[in-house]
Amino acid sequence: MNGELQLQLWSSLPVPAVLLDAEERIADMNPAAEGFMNNSAKWLIGQPIWDRLAVDAPLEESLARARANGTPLFVNDVDVGTGSRAPLVCNLQLAPVQNFPGWFIMLISPRELAGRLTQSHSVKSAAKSAIGMAEMLAHEIKNPLAGITGAAQLLSMNLSKEDLELTDLIVAESRRIVKLLEQVEQFGNLSAPEKRPVNIHDVLDRARRSTQLGAGAHMKFIEDFDPSLPPTYGDADQLLQVILNLLKNAAQAADSKAGGTIRIRSFFEHSFRMRRVDGSTQKLPLQIEVIDDGPGLPDDIRGDIFDPFVSGRENGTGLGLALVSKIISDHDGWISVESVPGRTVFRISLPRAPRETEENS
Repeated sequence: MNGELQLQLWSSLPVPAVLLDAEERIADMNPAAEGFMNNSAKWLIGQPIWDRLAVDAPLEESLARARANGTPLFVNDVDVGTGSRAPLVCNLQLAPVQNFPGWFIMLISPRELAGRLTQSHSVKSAAKSAIGMAEMLAHEIKNPLAGITGAAQLLSMNLSKEDLELTDLIVAESRRIVKLLEQVEQFGNLSAPEKRPVNIHDVLDRARRSTQLGAGAHMKFIEDFDPSLPPTYGDADQLLQVILNLLKNAAQAADSKAGGTIRIRSFFEHSFRMRRVDGSTQKLPLQIEVIDDGPGLPDDIRGDIFDPFVSGRENGTGLGLALVSKIISDHDGWISVESVPGRTVFRISLPRAPRETEENS
């Protein structure tokens, strides 16, 4: 079998496949594995596999025996996670590579994936209905809240100082609820992006300057941009909203007195592709990272951080990152997060603007 045919077979495998060297580092991976691990082969090759893949099973002794005996290893019905999403129940197959002592090919067969993908349309429909219901309720609740606030303000005109604290509390809490309801309405009313070629560095710079004047005034910002980055294809205002949300979250995660550092990075990853539900792949070469040195995301919400009403902050609404995820999805992009104490990385992958639109812009 010639090398070209072997490469085609490797690339066309429908399940994630990872080649491991004798030290259990990633030596190669197919496109399906890139999609599963939400990162490119170029980025991951050379890294220890167990730093990038979490398997809820004691594999060390079993893998050591399989390596010593040159035999395959099968692990069924085990949770496998990547740090950027909730674990999936998978079957693992590790087969030794002939003529390469200690090397293995690992096949990852997600058992839940097919079911999740076939349900994606109904899930999206349910989410759309839920958002519509929340939007309707928000509109209906805001009217009586306005009456409650007005009544509390009228009462406060004839009350003692001690009783004013109660009316002030009513007004403050009513306004807080109104603000939350407005965010719900914003989530439901977000229009489709008006796409055109966008210089992502203009967006990043505007977001950085705005954050420095507000929530991130106590933070140090580092810009690490690839100056040769081509334009993406999207709505500049919506992408600005995404970056503002991520920078604000990063700033709020840090100690307000001690401050911290936020690094904004852009780079081009030619081989980054995302596999769609229909089996097709799309190139997403433009990469943007927002990196902070805060305490990291709580373990119990890390896998659901992009879901509505999930928040790691006390009194957080949990809509900011859900809105971010929705906007990036509407731009045919991908967003992921990796978080450990002292380092949280939100990574956005976007398509390049079609060349004909670049020429006409």
